Amino acid sequence: MTWSLIARDAEGSVGLIVASKFFACGAVVPYLCAQGAVASQAFCNPVWGTEGRDRLNAGEPARAVLADLVARDEGRAIRQAHMMDAAGDFAAHTGADCVEWAGHLQGHDHSVAGNMLAGPGVLRATSEAFQAGADLPFAERLIVAMQAGEDAGGDKRGRQAAGLVIHRGEAHPWLDLRADDHADPLAELSRLWSVAQERYVHFAKGMPTAARFSGVPTRDEIDADIAAAEARRKARGKTSQSHAVEY
Repeated sequence: MTWSLIARDAEGSVGLIVASKFFACGAVVPYLCAQGAVASQAFCNPVWGTEGRDRLNAGEPARAVLADLVARDEGRAIRQAHMMDAAGDFAAHTGADCVEWAGHLQGHDHSVAGNMLAGPGVLRATSEAFQAGADLPFAERLIVAMQAGEDAGGDKRGRQAAGLVIHRGEAHPWLDLRADDHADPLAELSRLWSVAQERYVHFAKGMPTAARFSGVPTRDEIDADIAAAEARRKARGKTSQSHAVEY
């Protein structure tokens, strides 16, 4: 029902993006932790996601975690999953009874897997676009890569939902965007990313972390960054992409 991309960027951020002709796939496929990620898809088993995430976070290698999950699950033939561990190593499983086309591929810094796809070209296009986008901001790079997969045929049933989650070394996400029921969900993620750059990413700079429990406890620096971003946007002649209404 789905294809997804897991990757780590040069700064150590972990990202997972997913798209599908399935409602709210961004709520049921991604499971991320500070240093790893799991995508549980096809006839998904959420326990593969929750248990897998916890074990990756404890330092277990992806191959060992996935092999154990596959061995224990009587429904393994209709499951698909791929994951990345803290060392940046990947593991993937595509069950024998997943609906064609189904499969997975891995690069040195990313993994792509999918089922019910138009064909293997969807994964190749996603992977190639990710590799070609090294100069892009990480979130944009993930969206552009998935859009290439969509342009190559995507989910053979159509499109409905997408989700993007990025962690920056913390248990909580730095960014978590979803389009649960949309005619062009990847385009909607792109719009949301544009909106996030107006205020959210600047606010996120001040969010507390495990090492800085209080974060940035005043608004001055955050407000200055937001104002500077707005000035740059207006200088480029760009309007806000937000649907927000101000009173």
